[in-house]
Amino acid sequence: MQLYSFFNSSTSYRVRIALALKGLPADYHGVNIRNGEHRAPGYAALNPSRAVPLLVDGDFALGQSMAILDYLDQRHPEPRLIPLEPRLRARVLELAHAIACDMHPVNNLRILKYLQGPLGLSAAQKDAWYAHWAAEGFEALEGLLALHGGGGPWCFGSQPTAADVCLVPQVANALRAGCALDAYPRVMAVRAHAQQHPAFIAARPQEQPDHQP
Repeated sequence: MQLYSFFNSSTSYRVRIALALKGLPADYHGVNIRNGEHRAPGYAALNPSRAVPLLVDGDFALGQSMAILDYLDQRHPEPRLIPLEPRLRARVLELAHAIACDMHPVNNLRILKYLQGPLGLSAAQKDAWYAHWAAEGFEALEGLLALHGGGGPWCFGSQPTAADVCLVPQVANALRAGCALDAYPRVMAVRAHAQQHPAFIAARPQEQPDHQP
């Protein structure tokens, strides 16, 4: 397999964690989204979304991190990231989609660039935008964990799932943006536990070959 990734992309981070949890090697191709490499014709031909990540498995290329997580579960079921039991599956996807559908899109790099570029927002206004939507999202995650988390070290129980795979990169994004996260102790406890796991360590941005200080 091949993974097209950017070290600081949280969606790429999700897929790196998933591959590491499943013990699946992938040749790493760095795509620098800061300088527009994702818009180059060669890459766009592989991934019309012009985004990262992109997973290539033989003659099959797939973008969108949540689709990739599901594909990996179907092809390499153990350990499962999206549980089979219907209610647990629904809980995991509820939290994962709260991140992937509600939080990440509004604070994506291309959105932030558009705010400061065509819309002319100042850096302070852009930072306020980020902080507002991060707070709304993390408040929701904290509430979901309080209601349904069950008290395990991971979001849902004793094993990492797609919920953890999405949560840890989103926390990393928020910390990098200078957000205060003390109000979300359950979220941060999951993140602290994940920081000790080899798969999550191997997937960290600073461990990637395209890492930049």
